Amino acid sequence: MDMTWVTERVALGGGIWNARNMEELAQSGVTHVLNMQIEFDDRPLAEPHGIRVLWNPTDDDFSPKPPELLKRGVDFALEALDDPEARLYIHCAAGVHRAPMMTLAVLCAMEWEIEAAMALIETRRPVVDFADVYVESVRRFLESRVESEPRSSH
Repeated sequence: MDMTWVTERVALGGGIWNARNMEELAQSGVTHVLNMQIEFDDRPLAEPHGIRVLWNPTDDDFSPKPPELLKRGVDFALEALDDPEARLYIHCAAGVHRAPMMTLAVLCAMEWEIEAAMALIETRRPVVDFADVYVESVRRFLESRVESEPRSSH
């Protein structure tokens, strides 16, 4: 399995594609999968293992990604990670563009600074290529989260 642990509980990588790889994920303790690839739906492979999957299909077309796409993934990830036993695998087909973009959004939603999160991801998984348009999509998503937070009345 092409999987890199970025933190103790968040991994990043390429496509799962088959039952043997899904079994390997289950054995490594993965409880949740955030699938960013448009090419393949992991849900049928995950079912026998009780792994929860969010299929968040995204084209790797180097066009800006809407905040809603990132929000859907971040909400799933944060809800999963509320359980201290949960381990999350974020992937696309190759683990180079779309999954790193989502991993960046998840880490930033967990209070990481964007530059520090990018450095961590790139250090752990050197094949990552942060496309400027995808990083900008994450920045826009983070701004949209701040704008939607309730304002204090003080």
